[in-house]
Amino acid sequence: MGVTEGNLQLSPEMKSTPVATDAGQPERDPNRPAPGIDVEAATHVVLTSLEDDKAEEIISIDIRGRSSFADMLVIASGRSARHVGALAEHVQQKLKEAGVKDVRVEGMPQADWVLVDAGDVVIHLFRPEVRAFYNIEKIWSGSHTTALPS
Repeated sequence: MGVTEGNLQLSPEMKSTPVATDAGQPERDPNRPAPGIDVEAATHVVLTSLEDDKAEEIISIDIRGRSSFADMLVIASGRSARHVGALAEHVQQKLKEAGVKDVRVEGMPQADWVLVDAGDVVIHLFRPEVRAFYNIEKIWSGSHTTALPS
């Protein structure tokens, strides 16, 4: 049987469904990192850090309205595993300095594909051959993509 909330009988599935806020947007998942700064500012910090550290083939993809896990994806390549690891560490440091709370990083031991989760901005950093294999840009090809000069 379902869970009773007030006079309503809710199934377990309904109980776990995000509730819309007054603005019509789903409530923020409490397990997600808190953004701390707005999406545009965080994206600017990420892009500046990647450009300063000589990342290659940097693109940003606006996925607002298409995804519940983030508003912006940034994808870039490093020349080697060491370069990818350094890019990730610097992006994490710059985001924290800019006020983004609880930046999470996955994939650092091998640094073939490192994911930096900054809440509403998610950064994928790859070695070139790993990026070509997974080709995640193609998944989001219908979204607005901005390529930056290398």
